[in-house]
Amino acid sequence: MKEKIIVVSNKSGLHARPAATLVQTLNKYQSGVKILKDDFEVDAKSVMGVMALAAACGSELKFVVDGPDEGETIAAIESLFNSKFSE
Repeated sequence: MKEKIIVVSNKSGLHARPAATLVQTLNKYQSGVKILKDDFEVDAKSVMGVMALAAACGSELKFVVDGPDEGETIAAIESLFNSKFSE
């Protein structure tokens, strides 16, 4: 199991389009992914779950990845957030 804390840096936050992009990307991997924000935990492969986080710019998200390709999964998550979802 790997964990990574990422701060949302795109000014619109994790709204519908980046949430959908995140879910589509994560569904390419076998590992399970959970996102924790404050005391709330969601399945990162669920658009509704990710949207329910209401993660605005500056929100701190903890990703917990568990599975056979967790290293690649974490790298994909970091890449999306570092690129600010190409916004």
